[in-house]
Amino acid sequence: MLRKTAVAALILVSGLAIVTGRPSAQTTSDTGRRVVSRVAPQYPAVARSLNIQGSVKAEVVVAPNGTVKSIEIKGGHPLLAQSAQNALREWKWEPGPRETHETVELKFSL
Repeated sequence: MLRKTAVAALILVSGLAIVTGRPSAQTTSDTGRRVVSRVAPQYPAVARSLNIQGSVKAEVVVAPNGTVKSIEIKGGHPLLAQSAQNALREWKWEPGPRETHETVELKFSL
């Protein structure tokens, strides 16, 4: 009986670790352009199971209308980079007079 309780507790704690892992994002901009809409990246299951954490840095080219024109990953774990890129494609910035380059850092932690 004690073994079943220990196993159940272990499963519960593992489940909580999965739920609480949340990627977060920071943006830096010399243009002063503000992010209007962010989409949180999905934590890749493989990265989670291997306890991979870290940051993904990307340079995002934003069109005058605020949509993402292109993304270049500048650093980070390859298992996290694709998830970051998928989320960044959905981001929207405030409209501006010209195309701008925005630096974004997405942090993945368990």
